[in-house]
Amino acid sequence: MCQVLQVSRSAYYNWLKSPISKKQEEDQKLAIMIKRIFAESRNTYGHRRIMKELRKQGINCSNERVRRIMRENGLVCIHTRKFKATTNSNHQYPVDYI
Repeated sequence: MCQVLQVSRSAYYNWLKSPISKKQEEDQKLAIMIKRIFAESRNTYGHRRIMKELRKQGINCSNERVRRIMRENGLVCIHTRKFKATTNSNHQYPVDYI
């Protein structure tokens, strides 16, 4: 694998042993919060509403960051359609029975 990636073995093992960065750690904490908000909304909140909820809780983060974390965790909101009545039962027209 090191030959394919053109990386020395020592560099690969150094990378493997390196601790996670602060940003990655913050993203993991943020992902937990995003998943909780997403589940509470019954999978209907998108990145904009989740970002608003996070700001209500005092957590500032960018819209793009929330989108990225949702995409990485496979969180896709469900689009619901409004109910539209297509039948009017209270009409004055004669009804033909076949």
